[in-house]
Amino acid sequence: MRHIMVLNSKGGCGKSTIATNLASYYATVGKKVALVDYDPQVSSLEWLERRPEDRAPIIGIEGHKEGLKHLPRNCDIVIEDAPARAHGPELTDLVRHAETLIVPVLPSSIDMLASTRFLKELSEIGKVQRKQVRVAVIANRVREQTLIWDELDGFLDGLQFPYVAALREAQNYIRAYTRGLGIHELPEYLAWPDQAEWEPLIAWLNSKRSQPSK
Repeated sequence: MRHIMVLNSKGGCGKSTIATNLASYYATVGKKVALVDYDPQVSSLEWLERRPEDRAPIIGIEGHKEGLKHLPRNCDIVIEDAPARAHGPELTDLVRHAETLIVPVLPSSIDMLASTRFLKELSEIGKVQRKQVRVAVIANRVREQTLIWDELDGFLDGLQFPYVAALREAQNYIRAYTRGLGIHELPEYLAWPDQAEWEPLIAWLNSKRSQPSK
């Protein structure tokens, strides 16, 4: 059973969007997927409630209430949507439940500063230091050919953690969310640019580089 968590202490960076799209991707390729929402706002579970019955099933779990105690043992992939403002013992406890961490960062000076502090705290957690959990960063809601995008690109490229993907700001994510779908479930003619941007992240997640040391 693989545990992938999307987290950043900064709110509004698109954690739920990344989590729901990861869950839908793995479900569409035939994996048995659970989506665990640790955020009291339950944005991921609200998305799941909109999901059509004829689409690949995903199990929803209220992690903010019950943790993982109702997680089915036969799941292949567990996608975990972490809450904002997690620090200290709460952050350490969240990391304890994951093998792979995805940290989305927005193109803004405020988000980059907040992520610098967050990633420093994350790097000091014992499980991260022992490489028992792997961490990657992604740029999210990017607008190409802007100065702030160039700044974010350089910022992420200089971090100690691998920078594996950049996802543009696009209406397709809103279209997918409101229908309970992921970007990979939209028609290719409509969403192929966004689907292509996910390929480096999926490739990293499916590689040994994203797997913790034994």
